Amino acid sequence: MSCVANTLLSMYSEAGRCQDAEMVFHEMPEKDLISWNSMISCYAHGEKGAEALSLFTEMIGIDNEINYVTFTGALSACSCPDFLPHGKCVHALVILAGLEQNLIVNNAIITMYGLVNLMDEAIKVFQRMHQRDVVSWNALIGFYAENEKPEDAFKAFTVMRQEGVPINYITVVNVLGACLTSIHLSSLGMAIHGFAILKGLESFRYIQNSLVSMYTRCGDYDASNRIFLQLENKDVVTWNAMIAANAHHGQSEEAIKQLIEMRTAEVRLDHFSFSAGFAGAANSASLEEGQQLHGLALKLGYVSDVFVINAVMDMYGKCGEIEDVLRISPKPTDRRRLTWNVLISVFARHGCFMQAKEAFEEMVNLAVNPDHITFVSLLTACNHGGLVEEGLAYYAAMKSKFGILQRIEHCVCMVDLLGRAGRVAEAEKFIDTMPVAPNDNVWRSLLAASKVHGDVDLGRRAAERLIELDPLDDSAYVLLSNVCATSRRWDEVEGIRRQMGSLRKKPACSWVKLKDGVSSFQMGDKSHPQKKQIYGKLAELMKKIKEAGYIPDTSFVLQDMDEEQKESNLWSHSERLALAFALISSPEGSTAKVYKNLRVCGDCHTVYKFVSKVEERRIVLRDPFRFHHFSGGECSCSDYW
Repeated sequence: MSCVANTLLSMYSEAGRCQDAEMVFHEMPEKDLISWNSMISCYAHGEKGAEALSLFTEMIGIDNEINYVTFTGALSACSCPDFLPHGKCVHALVILAGLEQNLIVNNAIITMYGLVNLMDEAIKVFQRMHQRDVVSWNALIGFYAENEKPEDAFKAFTVMRQEGVPINYITVVNVLGACLTSIHLSSLGMAIHGFAILKGLESFRYIQNSLVSMYTRCGDYDASNRIFLQLENKDVVTWNAMIAANAHHGQSEEAIKQLIEMRTAEVRLDHFSFSAGFAGAANSASLEEGQQLHGLALKLGYVSDVFVINAVMDMYGKCGEIEDVLRISPKPTDRRRLTWNVLISVFARHGCFMQAKEAFEEMVNLAVNPDHITFVSLLTACNHGGLVEEGLAYYAAMKSKFGILQRIEHCVCMVDLLGRAGRVAEAEKFIDTMPVAPNDNVWRSLLAASKVHGDVDLGRRAAERLIELDPLDDSAYVLLSNVCATSRRWDEVEGIRRQMGSLRKKPACSWVKLKDGVSSFQMGDKSHPQKKQIYGKLAELMKKIKEAGYIPDTSFVLQDMDEEQKESNLWSHSERLALAFALISSPEGSTAKVYKNLRVCGDCHTVYKFVSKVEERRIVLRDPFRFHHFSGGECSCSDYW
């Protein structure tokens, strides 16, 4: 009877039917080692870590025989931060049981530590192993890739080959995953592609999907599309890989287009498809397309899926519809950590600093543990609100109170937070004491702060470090040029522009989305079919806001010219052209929405405030960092951004 029951138990376990397996297990008159191991494994793989560990404890308590399979199941149950203390206890029991050199158990330990981001512990276990197989190496390479350590991943891959360990498709997928961490790794990605061809692994679907993502990440859309189009039988994973890659890397319209093509091809959409589609709509601020996707998700019954809910919330937040975010957000007791993270991020992006803090406090009070992403959003909220002391306190609490190691993203937030507040000396000192090496974003934040506060010497030091990291980074030259221009050092400005040589700065661009398409504007643009109406509206707005007290701040013109030319230059800015077009193209009383690819000019920000008052219109402006909500002459950012 126990043999039949164990067979049933294994069948239900492998099918993921925990309730049926549980019923069989509890009805068994006699349970042997296979019975216990099967049930623990079922719980572990069914994301019921607490139940798996409870059963493991019960098994030990009644002095049952245990083996390496028992420990493997228990370790699988500990593969999330909430169960890390239990995982360490299981690891200790492995040593007491004399199984510290069991290959399968060690692979499970490495996997557990890797999944909870304790790479140092995973590496220690790996290095102490007398025997390693392809699973061991794949786990190590995969976790290096996930933790954005491509050099370590490639080094491990090289050593793996030197030791003659057989390489499989998972190895190649993990190494390609390391290429996704930087756009500069395209040559290595191509080399791995060639290696896969030589080893006869290119036909594996997972490798093809990884190649699609890798080439898209590196900006080679021709290669990614070529691989995609060559696939005869595209399954849901293949479509999702292409859609997600396009959505993540700025090809939002293409992502949405492919989602429609996927449905036309009668491939069933899943929650990954919708998540990628909503990400595409969010990144391009395509509210109408996002609403249509939301309707489709409702129709297909995906609105209860937590991943889809979070993606919909993020989409509405990035499209400026914060009320819709709050409307569809689950009640606090039903929110998972990712949902809280999305909510805090939305509040931060929209300048709702107090709401972000309150959401964090409510999250912690409901015993939902924050993670590193939570603190990125929280520090961003403090950053945009000028809440320096609060930001410093949250940064310190990450490690001391919540046991979360500070990453480069948190350090960038802190440098920006101190720099924006004028505490540039502290920001520079903070860089010297950072727990991780500063990257380009750290130096770019310090350089931007030096521009705002007119510190030319600091700006030059930051620019030098930025150029050391990437000599082709045009932003270093542009920002330093702007620092010198703000201080009226025109000779130095000219010298920096000569240094740039053939490098060209990213042009400012603003756009307005209407039902019949997108209208985009650059500085002084006169290519729009309605240019006469647009410039006529601009002249009308200039007259109205000057009568209301507007005085142009020509310090934002970073060129050596007379005051009249400077004022004319300001009124040619792309965000003003877009605003005029939005006002003449939308119904009276409706909200005018404008999007910009760079930080909004300070004088344009003032103009938007005045226009919201004289036109009695609500205006929403989204730049790459946040939303500005203008109404009645005020902005939601309180002039701090």
